[in-house]
Amino acid sequence: MVSPSILDNGAAMAPPPIPNSQNLPLGVKYGFYPHITLATTTRELLSYIFAPPELAEDHLPLPPVAGRSSSSYDLWGDYAYRLENDNFKAEFTLDLVEVFFQIVHTRLPLLNPAHFRDRLQLSPSTSSSAREPLHPALVATVLAWGTKFSEHPLLVADRRRPSHQSLLAKTLIDRARDLAEALKVHRIPKTDHVVIGLLIEPLQSPDPESRAMMVFAWWMACFCDAYASAYYRRKPVLDDEDYDIDFYTGDPVIAGSLDAQGGPLSSPREQLEGYYGAAHSLARTARSMSRQLWKPVTDAEGIPLETLHGFTVALSQWRDEYLSSVGVPSNFKGEWDFVSAVSSCASDATYHVMWIILFNALDDFGVREINNHSMEPTNARIEEVKRKVLEEALHGALRISGLRLDPAVMHVSCIQAGTLLARMGHDGVKPCIDGLEQYSYSYEEAGAQALEMQRVYQQALAGEPQFSHMGVSVPARSSPGEEDQEMEEAEPARTWGR
Repeated sequence: MVSPSILDNGAAMAPPPIPNSQNLPLGVKYGFYPHITLATTTRELLSYIFAPPELAEDHLPLPPVAGRSSSSYDLWGDYAYRLENDNFKAEFTLDLVEVFFQIVHTRLPLLNPAHFRDRLQLSPSTSSSAREPLHPALVATVLAWGTKFSEHPLLVADRRRPSHQSLLAKTLIDRARDLAEALKVHRIPKTDHVVIGLLIEPLQSPDPESRAMMVFAWWMACFCDAYASAYYRRKPVLDDEDYDIDFYTGDPVIAGSLDAQGGPLSSPREQLEGYYGAAHSLARTARSMSRQLWKPVTDAEGIPLETLHGFTVALSQWRDEYLSSVGVPSNFKGEWDFVSAVSSCASDATYHVMWIILFNALDDFGVREINNHSMEPTNARIEEVKRKVLEEALHGALRISGLRLDPAVMHVSCIQAGTLLARMGHDGVKPCIDGLEQYSYSYEEAGAQALEMQRVYQQALAGEPQFSHMGVSVPARSSPGEEDQEMEEAEPARTWGR
C-alpha cells in the first residue's frame, strides 16, 4: 500500500488540514450544486467525489460496527465513515493518486506525474494560487482508477461482500463519467479532454448485454458508412481489411460457420447471420464502388470499362445469391408482418438503388475508353455494359417506386429512384413525389425534394435534355400504356400502404 503522504524533495510531507465542509448532494443527473467548473479546485471537488453514496434497493449496507454510531457512508464498508472528515479525504486522495501512477500510469503513460501532483492543490495555500487547477473530470478519473487497485484499508473493508467488489470503486467510476459528461469532455476538442477520454473508456468493462449491443451498433455503423459513401459520393471511412469479427458474437469469423447450402435459416442466429451476411456483401460492393467512382481521376477521365463491368458482375451476383431471401418476396404466403415488410423493403431498395447510383456515375463521367478515344463508342462490349446498367437502373427505379413505405425507411432510395424516373419523363415518378409530399410535415426537406422532382419531370416532358454521356442510350419517353406495363413487371404486390 502507498503511504498517505506525498514526497517533496525526498521528504515526507503530511497533507495539510482541511476545514470540515458539508457534503454536497449528488443530484448529478440534474446538474451540480454548487456548480463545478474548470476553475473548481481539487479540495472543493473532493466534497462531490466522496459525497455519501445514494441508497439503492440492490445494495444493502454492511452490518453496523459496534462502538460507533451509524454513518451515511456505511454502504461502503466499515471504514468508510472516515470520509466524513475532510483531512481523511485528502489523505485518501493522495493514496489513490500514487496507486494510479504506480500501476496504471506505467501502462497508460498519458500524464506527467510531477505536474499532476504539483497541480493537485490539496493545500489551502496552493488552492488559492493563480495556478490553473486540474480538470475535475481528470481528477475523478485518476481517483476512480486508483480505487480499482488500491489496498487501502477502506477499500479492503468495502470488498468484504459476496461479490468481492468495492461499491465505492463503482461509484467513483460513475461519478467520473458524470463529470466528463457535465463538462462536455466528449464534445469539445481539447488536449485535456483527449487524455480524459483515453483514460475513462477502459475504466469499466461492458456487461454481456452491452457487448452485444456494441456488436450490433458496430455493424450498423459499418453498413451505414459503406452505403452513405455511395449515396453521397464520398470515400468510405472503413476498409475491408479494418475488421474481421463475427456478425453475432464479435469474435473472429470461423470459416464454414454459415450455411454453405443456402438453405433455410432456422435459428435466430442463422437468420441474423443470413441478413448480416447479405447486408455486408452489398456494403462491400458499395464501398468498392465509392473508392473507384468518387475520385478526381474518374471525374476527369471517366470510368474504366473493366471497373464498370466488374460492378455489374458484383451486383448481379449479389442479386442471384441474396435478393430472394432478404428482399421483397414474389408472393406473401406464410408469415409477413410490418417488421418483415420494413426489413425486406429496405434490403430490396438498397440493392436496386446501387444500380441507379452506378447509372448516374456513368452518365456524369462516361466510359474512360470512349473519352480518351481508345475504343469506339459503338464497341459491342461497351454497348452491352451500358445497356445492362440502364436496364437495371430503370428496373430498380420502378421497383423502388412501388415499395410504399415512408421515407424513414427509404428516403434516399425514393429520391434516387424518383429523380431518375423524372429525368426520363417516366410516369412512374408520381408515387415518389406523392410519398415525399405526404411526409413533408415530418421531414422538413421532403417537400422541397418533391417540388424539385416535379420540376425535373416537367422539364423532361417538355423535351429538355436531362442526360450527358448516357443521353444516346436512354430511350425516348414511353407511352402511358407501355409505362403501366413496365411498372407492373417491376413492382412487387402492394399489400400495405403509407
